Formats: sequence, C-alpha cells, structure tokens
Amino acid sequence: MFALAEKGMKQIEKIIPMRHTDIRELFKFERTPLNLLIAFITFIFLILFVVGFINYLRFGHHAYGVYREHPWGLMIAMYIFFVVSSTGLCIMSAIGHVFEVKVLEPFSKRAIHGALVTLISGFIVILLEVGHPFRMMLYNTISPGLTSAIWGMGVLYSLYLIFIAVEFFFLLRHDHKWAKRFGIFGLVVGIAAHSNLGAVFGFLVGRPVANGIYYPLYFILTAMVTGCYLIFLMYGFKYKLDFPENIQKTLIATAKILGLLLAILLFFEIWKALTSIYGGMYDRSATAIHILKSSSFWIGEIFLGILVPFIIILFSSARAIKPLVFASFTGMIGIFYMRYDLVNDTQLFPMQTLKITEYQLPPSFIHYTPSMTEIFIALGAIGIAITLYYIGDKLLYLENDPENV
Repeated sequence: MFALAEKGMKQIEKIIPMRHTDIRELFKFERTPLNLLIAFITFIFLILFVVGFINYLRFGHHAYGVYREHPWGLMIAMYIFFVVSSTGLCIMSAIGHVFEVKVLEPFSKRAIHGALVTLISGFIVILLEVGHPFRMMLYNTISPGLTSAIWGMGVLYSLYLIFIAVEFFFLLRHDHKWAKRFGIFGLVVGIAAHSNLGAVFGFLVGRPVANGIYYPLYFILTAMVTGCYLIFLMYGFKYKLDFPENIQKTLIATAKILGLLLAILLFFEIWKALTSIYGGMYDRSATAIHILKSSSFWIGEIFLGILVPFIIILFSSARAIKPLVFASFTGMIGIFYMRYDLVNDTQLFPMQTLKITEYQLPPSFIHYTPSMTEIFIALGAIGIAITLYYIGDKLLYLENDPENV
C-alpha cells in the first residue's frame, strides 16, 4: 500500500515540487509534549467526526439540536467560521504576492494553503448540514436560483475554490506570473463570495437585527482579522516562537495591520449595538439588549476576540510578536463566538404574526443547544483542518525563502 502511494507521489512530484514522496514521513515528527498533545487532540477530534457522521447518516437532521423556530445551528456557525478563515488568509496572501507588498510576501504560499484547507473543511461541514448534498449540487446547476443569496454564495465559493487551487499550484511551481493572475481572480471572487455570505443575513427582512448592509461589510473585516490570527498561529508553531529576522519583520507588519483592523472592528461593534437599540423597534432593540447582556458577547467576542490582542499591539507598538501568538489563539476562540453568536442571536426573537395580542402569547426568546452530534462534527472538522494542514506542511514547500523551509 505504501509502495503504491509513494509511486503516485513520485508521479505528482513531476508536476509539483515536493519535500517528501515517502508516505512514512507523515508519521515522523518531533516528539515534544506540545506536538504529542496536538496529535492526540487531533486524533480524538477525527474519531468524534466519524461518530458524528455516522449519527447523521442514521438520523439525518433529527440528530441535530435545530428545530422549526431555530433552523440554523452550530453547523452553520462552523461553516461560516471556516470560510471566513479561508477568505481572510486569501486576502492576506494577495496583499503580499498580488499587490507586491514585499514585507508580506514570505507567507503567500502558506496562507493560500491554509485558505484551501479551511475552505475544504467548511465545505465538509455544510455538506453535512444540507439535507441532500448531491441533489443540491445537481439542482444548483440545472435550476439556479438567481435571486437567492444562498445560491450565489454556493456558486461563488465553488469558483473561489477553483481559483485559489490553481493559484496555489502556480505558486508551488514558482510561476508568479500566472499565480498573480489567478490570485486576482481568487481575491475578487473570494471577497464577492464572502460579502454574499454576509448578505444571506443582511437580506433577512423578517429579522430586523440582521437586515441591512452591516453584515456584508462586517464579514470582510472579520475575515481579515481571522487571517492575521491564523498567520500568527501558523508561524508561531512552525518556528516555536524563535523567528528568523525576515519572518519577524513580516509578523510585525502583520501586527500593525491587525491593530488597525481591530480598532475598526471595535467601532463596528459599537455602532451595530447603537443602531440596533436606537428607535426602540421592539424585536430589533430587544434582541440587541438581550445580546448585550450575554457573557458570550462580552467575554467571547469583545474580550478574547478583540481586546486581548488589541491591547498587546497597542502597548507594544506591534512588536510583542510572541505574546501575539498566544493572543491569536484566544482571538480565534473569540472569532468562533462571533460566528456562533451571529447565527444564534439572529434567530433569538421569534417570528410574529401581525396581530400579536389577538392570536398569540407575548413573545419570549427562543433557546437553542447544540446536540452532541453537532459538537462532534464541529470538533471533527477542526481535526480535519489540522490534519490537512499538517499533510501539506510535510509534503510541500510552503516557504518562499528556501532557507526557511
């Protein structure tokens, strides 16, 4: 089996330069406590994914905690979490190798690889959320819903996957001319797809707390923040916090960009809250006040997702690279809360009939708790992303500078 796989790898090496063609190399890594812990957690996550997948095959959506009044749950949140990460990494990569900002060029290939990994992981999650994934792909093609934001999102993200995959292929072959061309296509389509994903929420006329132009712009902003966090995590782990001089300069520049983005994001959060509460439109203002009373918003979104890394950047003039690696981990936890709260909070206030007092009781907030199957698949998707990233890191040349491979 290994011999057959290695033969196939050697054929691939004729097209794409590879670090290793020996499959056994995938099982060789430095046995440090951190590496062993990550390997163990990843293995557990993959097992959980298998269990969750089997439950989904057995029970379908009945295995999930969603219901008629709360149809979107953890699976949608995890899908958004992954595709936001992908778009953010694509944007950060494009700043380097498409727009030729030299200080950011070193992470171009690694960022695009991460964009592919997170996008594939997101697609796996959403395929287990829709009822009939193969029927979806068929009717998306032969019966397009041109007025549907969700149809547009699916088409744009499919094109985005193709463009960044081709871009990554040319980057690996050091063909920067074609990599730049497909990088431009990938960037434009990726931003279009991501803003369209925000429009899925922005178009919800029946959900005033989400309806409007806010989310298409907010999604792009938080995508770039997420991309910066992931770059710090990828390079912090790769170099074990002992960065070469050129990588340190790159990360300092990234930290400055991240600081600006976090400052803008703080203003987004403030004005979103104020405009939702102002005017006293009951379902919108009541939902906003309910959100502002939640610990997940203040601890998850604001403290972990924004304030911790922003304070480090502010008081170190963006030079505290090692603390920022750890802050990026808390930042990613905060980003998850942003996605989960977005999906959950949008559906908190129940849909109402026009004559409330005559036909139904006064509204009360809806409650939703993810099922174990949803949690298993969500954690498993993280395990899949880590595994795919590790395989690419072991087999491919992801550094622009050969000295830092």
